[in-house]
Amino acid sequence: MAVAARKTSGGGRTDRGAAAETAVDPAVSEVPANNPPPFTEAEDLSAYHEMLLIRRFEEKAGQLYGMGLIGGFCHLYIGQEAVVVGMQMAANEGDEVITGYRDHGHMLACGMDPRGVMAELTGRRGGYSKGKGGSMHMFSKEKAFYGGHGIVGAQVSLGTGLGLANWYREDGKVALVYFGDGAANQGQVYESFNMAELWKLPVVYIIENNKYAMGTSVNRASAQTDFSKRGVSFNIPGEQVDGMDVRAVREAGQRAIDFARSGKGPYILEMQTYRYRGHSMSDPAKYRTKDEVAKMREERDPIEMVRKRLLESHKVGEDELKKIDAKVREIVNDSAEFASHDPEPDPAELWTDILVEVRA
Repeated sequence: MAVAARKTSGGGRTDRGAAAETAVDPAVSEVPANNPPPFTEAEDLSAYHEMLLIRRFEEKAGQLYGMGLIGGFCHLYIGQEAVVVGMQMAANEGDEVITGYRDHGHMLACGMDPRGVMAELTGRRGGYSKGKGGSMHMFSKEKAFYGGHGIVGAQVSLGTGLGLANWYREDGKVALVYFGDGAANQGQVYESFNMAELWKLPVVYIIENNKYAMGTSVNRASAQTDFSKRGVSFNIPGEQVDGMDVRAVREAGQRAIDFARSGKGPYILEMQTYRYRGHSMSDPAKYRTKDEVAKMREERDPIEMVRKRLLESHKVGEDELKKIDAKVREIVNDSAEFASHDPEPDPAELWTDILVEVRA
């Protein structure tokens, strides 16, 4: 399965004729070779640590789910780590993040405490939503993370609202709005696009195209499978990005964020990525072959690509990488231990955080 590098599409700031020509030109689908700027050793080490933390955390979450310590829905981010890590490397402190229900990786990349995230997964007092939100609904205003959201596509209009608030306050912040290829077909997405472009809101829309909306291939569910073009009719520029290469993600992320922050309006990034697990823990993923998944793991794994660069280009020793892995496992095991023994919330907690009292 080919994973595309970046390309620019849409007539963002062109005349109407040019935009129309772009929308129908088959040559637009020809993606140039992926040659992102190289990372320094420090940048690769940072990316390696952050992606490995997400991978190990999600693996542990899967184990706890199998043990019955996590209930309800649980959607793992394994395979997609380069997307959120690369975008966070491009973002400024204070830029906001909002996403859907495959959200644990986004929380960790934003700097949220693994203990608090895991405790929320297990429904404990120490969780970010005090044990009431679970996998899909936790937040951290301190880390500018405005939630995972269980309703497909709902976060897109909410994230556009974050952009509207930033525009109104003139605070220089950009809202990073994540959603998947399935959510990209929801109606509220296009209402949000229209408003964001009309008012030139500082929003970057990140479409995490992992090829399967639940269990349906994008080719069977979407008339337009180049999601970077979804903003063409609104004059929103977009590009496809190799979402398995953290360097390509950061490069495109910087360009998109700078565009939005400068007052030019929204930008769309289609991250071509892949999830190794099923849609959720209850999904056996029989709609794709084992060979397909194995091929992606062997040839395109985002963490292994960084690991290889560290060993071969930066001459980092194998022992140092083992130490990083050991430290990450220690953090994850600690979060699981905390989440397994933290008390459950008091039943009275059901009546809190329901209404907000506003005083004039």
